[in-house]
Amino acid sequence: MNVFVKSLSVVALLTMSALANAFDLQQLSEQLAKPDVIHGQFIQEKHLRALPQPLISKGSFVLAKNHGLLWLLKTPLQQDYRITANGIARRDDNGWQMLPNKSAGADQNRLFLAVLQGDSSGLQRDFELALSGDAQQWKLSLTPRSLLLKQVFKQINIDGGALVQTIELLETQGDSTVLRMQDSSAAQPLSDTEQHDFAE
Repeated sequence: MNVFVKSLSVVALLTMSALANAFDLQQLSEQLAKPDVIHGQFIQEKHLRALPQPLISKGSFVLAKNHGLLWLLKTPLQQDYRITANGIARRDDNGWQMLPNKSAGADQNRLFLAVLQGDSSGLQRDFELALSGDAQQWKLSLTPRSLLLKQVFKQINIDGGALVQTIELLETQGDSTVLRMQDSSAAQPLSDTEQHDFAE
């Protein structure tokens, strides 16, 4: 499965911003639904068993509750992705092109939408959720329930404070991905360009 597609779907978990007082799933669900738009930077480390050093990519993201996610890869190559209710699209010279909606991708897209909408019941259908820590330093662990997700992920760990700081994807076959979210902010609305990207 495409590494970017897997990462994109789970990166949507960064909607868990401002988790001040989120000590149970009800409070967490309410917090998930609050931010309208989050902008930030990311560093992605892909740890492969066959390679001594991780593959590192960097870029920026825009997460909009009523629109979806823009995942803008800057290095080592430039590539833009978009996740919406319609699926996952990649930008090329002709504009946004939808990627094939395979079963695993569709399942992860459903996961993305559940998180984006603050649907804790949707998450609980696919994962066992365990939240620990306090408002300043918390950790959310997701253990897959469904057979399809168990084939891909062993566990997903999310750490943060006021905003999500780190997302770790532990894959069943031994590889892992670490996403470090930086300079995340819910203060800026969508720009005209971002609105256009979501509208296309």
